[in-house]
Amino acid sequence: QLRLVESGGGLVQPGGSLNLSCAASGTIYDYYAIGWFRQAPGKDREQVSCLVVSDGRLWIANSVKDRFTISRDNARNTVYLQIDILKPEDTAVYTCAAASGPETKPFIHRLAVQDMCAVADHWGQGTQVTVSS
Repeated sequence: QLRLVESGGGLVQPGGSLNLSCAASGTIYDYYAIGWFRQAPGKDREQVSCLVVSDGRLWIANSVKDRFTISRDNARNTVYLQIDILKPEDTAVYTCAAASGPETKPFIHRLAVQDMCAVADHWGQGTQVTVSS
C-alpha cells in the first residue's frame, strides 16, 4: 500500500525557515502529482503547492509563492516544501498529498497543475508547524 510520511515540522521563531519532507513508501513515480496542503486552527484546508512527477511542472499558491518552494529528490523518493521567512500565520498542520495517474484518473493529464493535487487520493498524516516567539 502506498504511503506518504511527512517530517520536518516544529516550533520556529518568526523569520525562520523549515524544510518539510514527504517520503513516499514506493517511489514518487507511483503518483502523478504530489503537493502540500495546510490547515490552520479554525480554518479550511488550503492547498499551497503541487508538483507533476513526470515533467516537473510546479504550482505554488500566490499567497506564499515568494516564500515557499517545492522540490523533489528522486533518489530519496521525497518531495520537499521549503518555507522561508516564517510568519505566525503559517502556523498549521502541513500535509502531503498525491494523486494517482490515468489508470484511476483518466482525466488527470488535462487538469491544471493546481487541480491535479486537488484530486489527491493519497494523504499523509501531517506535520505540525508552529511559528511563535
